[in-house]
Amino acid sequence: MLTEYATLLGFYLARIVAKDRITGILRAPFVSYIRSAGAGEVEEEPRGRGFQRGIGHLISCPYCMAPWCATALSFGLLFAPRLTRFFTGILASVAMSDFLHRAYARMKQE
Repeated sequence: MLTEYATLLGFYLARIVAKDRITGILRAPFVSYIRSAGAGEVEEEPRGRGFQRGIGHLISCPYCMAPWCATALSFGLLFAPRLTRFFTGILASVAMSDFLHRAYARMKQE
């Protein structure tokens, strides 16, 4: 049960790390900005060579980040459950808010 919960929220955490505009400062040494992708997300590409490029591929791809985020959340639930539950509660609220905003925007278009 813990790992399913962590995996679900790991998806959203990976999306924040890999695509969110606000976390761009963390990705900046490893990626080059291309353009805005809408909804607070950006499109970037890895830069440099070797290790720098490898890290750029990892942190700019939500599919690549998801297992690492889920692993971090799972270990957090094992070793610091109260703090991790607090953090995952925030992630769950933000994910639900994002879903509702997108659903509302889609309904307005129709």
